Amino acid sequence: MTVCLALVLEFFKIGLFSVGGGLATLPFLYQLADNHDWFTRGTLIDMIAISESTPGPIGINMATYAGFSAGGPAGGIIATVSLIAPSIIIMLVITRILGKFKENRYVKSAFYGIRPAVTALIASAALGIIKITLLDMGEYGQTGNKADIFNYKAIALFALTYCLLKKFNKHPVCYIGGAAAVGWLLAL
Repeated sequence: MTVCLALVLEFFKIGLFSVGGGLATLPFLYQLADNHDWFTRGTLIDMIAISESTPGPIGINMATYAGFSAGGPAGGIIATVSLIAPSIIIMLVITRILGKFKENRYVKSAFYGIRPAVTALIASAALGIIKITLLDMGEYGQTGNKADIFNYKAIALFALTYCLLKKFNKHPVCYIGGAAAVGWLLAL
């Protein structure tokens, strides 16, 4: 299977089944990282950081990056279009029929069931990010010291950013830029 066809199939599937927005795409993207050599789980976390700090929806930014990594500019375009195509198709169909079925108990029941599933997808993605970002299982595996499980610098930066978010009502770019600067200083 060519890279272009694989991108279409994978990202169309992600666009079709990741109900709930960009973060709901993360479990699918973790699976892509495991099944293809387009990017690693570590790269995925970097993609999330970049996607959150650039304009546009996170899922589209990530699809563009992954597609570009796999197939160059054409791959980026193919992955992006494949990701958004299901939404466009579904919205066109729904707008035609939803008015007729808006009060239908089966439709209401379906949405009642979808909400918790979307919440679980987002929670799963968040826990995966926490594990990769705030824990250092590699260091623990080498030393066996339980204190090495935690990435203390990342935890401190997380706590500081969280406290600043709660105390000050600044644009998210301020926090992302500040965290990037601190990360750069810590890497020196």
